[in-house]
Amino acid sequence: MKLPVPLAALLILAFVFTSSVFKSAAATTPTGVSASASTSVSISVSGPGGFGCDKKCELRCSRSGRRDRCLDYCGICCGKCSGCVPAGPYADKAQCPCYRDMKNPKGTSKCP
Repeated sequence: MKLPVPLAALLILAFVFTSSVFKSAAATTPTGVSASASTSVSISVSGPGGFGCDKKCELRCSRSGRRDRCLDYCGICCGKCSGCVPAGPYADKAQCPCYRDMKNPKGTSKCP
């Protein structure tokens, strides 16, 4: 059976459209955020109602050799610990028990 050209083109367009709809549906989480956006590790919680983590982590990571990595992990820890970050680059982590006790999968300290 040979299909007319307009009908064949319509079927191809329908196939392309449905496959793109399924791809975009699979790439979003239940909250509607795209999967690539939800895997970001950088947290910025300064501003009204925030914890001021950006400034606290700037101070904490000011002498770090890997500053961008330090800022990323410090921001994650600060957000999870309600804004508690040790006061300086060499401050004792005992100032913030939540910050001190957070561990990575290897069992070492997650927070810089």
